[in-house]
Amino acid sequence: MQLIDIGINLAHSSYNRDRRAVIDRARAAGVCRMIVTGSDLAGIARAVELVREYPDLLSATAGIHPHHAAEHDAAASDALRTWLKRPEVSAAGECGLDYCRNYAPRDLQLASFRQQLEIAAELGRPVFLHQRDAHEDFIGLVREFRSRLPRAVAHCFTGTKEEARACLDHDLHIGITGWINDERRGAHLREVVRFVPANRLMLETDGPYLLPRDLKPKPASRRNEPMYLPHILATVAAARGEAPEELAASTTRTAREFFSLAGPTC
Repeated sequence: MQLIDIGINLAHSSYNRDRRAVIDRARAAGVCRMIVTGSDLAGIARAVELVREYPDLLSATAGIHPHHAAEHDAAASDALRTWLKRPEVSAAGECGLDYCRNYAPRDLQLASFRQQLEIAAELGRPVFLHQRDAHEDFIGLVREFRSRLPRAVAHCFTGTKEEARACLDHDLHIGITGWINDERRGAHLREVVRFVPANRLMLETDGPYLLPRDLKPKPASRRNEPMYLPHILATVAAARGEAPEELAASTTRTAREFFSLAGPTC
């Protein structure tokens, strides 16, 4: 089985000491492509550097996370336009709304999200979306822009069945992480993934965050990494009543199409 991790924060400092080993373990586990998340201007630059180092393995996204919305000014928008024209970048984002943490005021989050959707529509780029506790405002902006965007994915989806259906109704893809392996807060996702069409479903780790809670033996470190993607695959496949090989093939095909991934076929 070969897999694509559509959301890995590989430029995160927690990987600095052993990033090459993390990549080697991912490859050994069957992860043949990874999309490196860019969520602020410095992070985008680091992500693109990694893509240049591993062009047949990595691609990047370029966006401003809602936590950084207060940093989004005209110069940042100009920088995003420049990055989104680079061949190393496959999607706009991570962008969206986060009313759970509210690290940035909501009005600034909304303004930043709107501006990034405008830029993505202007440049014809797919979008990599974030939403926490902000479904109504999030889906309202998605509804406004969706017809002008080629593709859009609700990254690290953690919402309700009703929210998932609203995303699907607006032609969004759904990204599933190890949140589904968390018996305290993610068990509902096992029902959600049953009705997501195969051509809308993708898998991700969101490492170094969201280490699956049910890994056995339990890792010494709480840092998540792409080598655990097959574990997430197995959980999603069981919930859907599919063979892991079947789900691996469909999610890999969907991710390649979503991000327009060229190069060697997985």
